[in-house]
Amino acid sequence: MRQGDHGKRKAALRQEVPYVADVRAPSDPSTVIGPAREFKVATYNIHRWTGMSGGRRWNPELAGAVLAELDVEVIALQEVLRPFDAADPLVEIAEELGLHLTFVSTRVHRFGELGNAILSTWPMDSVFTIDLSLSRIERRSAAVAVFKNGDESVAIASTHLALVDRTRKRQVESLLRNVYFRGPAVLLGDMNAWRRCPATRTLNEEFRSMHHNLNWPPSFPAARPVLALDRVYAREARVTSLEAHDTPTARRASDHLPVVATIELDRAP
Repeated sequence: MRQGDHGKRKAALRQEVPYVADVRAPSDPSTVIGPAREFKVATYNIHRWTGMSGGRRWNPELAGAVLAELDVEVIALQEVLRPFDAADPLVEIAEELGLHLTFVSTRVHRFGELGNAILSTWPMDSVFTIDLSLSRIERRSAAVAVFKNGDESVAIASTHLALVDRTRKRQVESLLRNVYFRGPAVLLGDMNAWRRCPATRTLNEEFRSMHHNLNWPPSFPAARPVLALDRVYAREARVTSLEAHDTPTARRASDHLPVVATIELDRAP
């Protein structure tokens, strides 16, 4: 693609983001159609497929190997790069693992589109995005997928919140006001919350959790994790277990470790 074509494409995409850029099913999907009372989820910031150090390095195979290690039904991904001039690693990995996917483009990166994604063993009943951008300077969003299995239904969101406390609190409030994010819900992502702040207080009030703010497993930096940036919140459901997925491959594949949780949906009265 010529540089002029790149410029035109980037300019056009900047007018659209955030938007649902891709939704697809694997060629050989699982026969399980949706959530049971108990299931597992994971959240993982994959650092644009560039490994621990980032920069121009390109090694999606490492992150793919980590995703293959995760024995979960749903994976929320952040900092997913959809390249302009190469095959999309997300599509290739999802197909290899037999997973459904949705990708929400949040902003235009110099090498492609950057955003959040959800991978799942279950088909997605519906998908949408919530725009959490509060200025043109910093684009943020949430990718949301709704899963159903008979009377069971749950909305699962993947997001990457702002660094600034006040902005992050407004993003959380915006997400919670969204009419499509109601009922049983699981919020996963890189919350950029390493201390108590208004945003995490709001989340703890809205989403029931078994975890005190100090009990979140550290997930950043991956080589020697000390900060609990990656979190799982559940509403009308319980987080019954929570741990960082700390393996040799995970310590090399990104600057974040995945965090895995077991979710138990509330029983209807």
